[in-house]
Amino acid sequence: MDTYLVIASKRDTRRYEARAIPDDVVERILDAGRLAGSAQNRQPWRFVVIEDEKEREQLAETVYAPGNVRGAALVVVVVSRSAFDGGRAAQNMMLSAWNDGVASCPNGMPDRDATGRLLRLEGEEVLVVLTFGYPARHPGAESRPAGEWSARADRKPLSEVVRRV
Repeated sequence: MDTYLVIASKRDTRRYEARAIPDDVVERILDAGRLAGSAQNRQPWRFVVIEDEKEREQLAETVYAPGNVRGAALVVVVVSRSAFDGGRAAQNMMLSAWNDGVASCPNGMPDRDATGRLLRLEGEEVLVVLTFGYPARHPGAESRPAGEWSARADRKPLSEVVRRV
């Protein structure tokens, strides 16, 4: 798939179909995070995959929108002491997933420390909870050209976000 089409068509998705993501796709998603660049190649992240249903239910109660966690086929907690580098890893995972037709959503937490304690990650910084699954309602990236996705995006125009000097 065209990279710009993946970027332009990706939408945060909070409702997923009830079907599993194949193991090879999960592996690619996680590997895409591992391959992200980082300052001085420190790779300051870990990815905690939540597979246990009891843990998942408890984790759901620590995010702003618990249904995202409950309905996801894959839940990954990104732990990183660098918000920028961890964000790069998270974005890589979400874009890689979408390339395979798997939607995603970053989930914020009102109390990151509580999430860390729940997952026994004391002393580590929980950055974000990522949820993944096949979208319940998205028509798919290739349903329209990248330019049309871009035009339909609810984003400020370039003229408001770009300053040339």
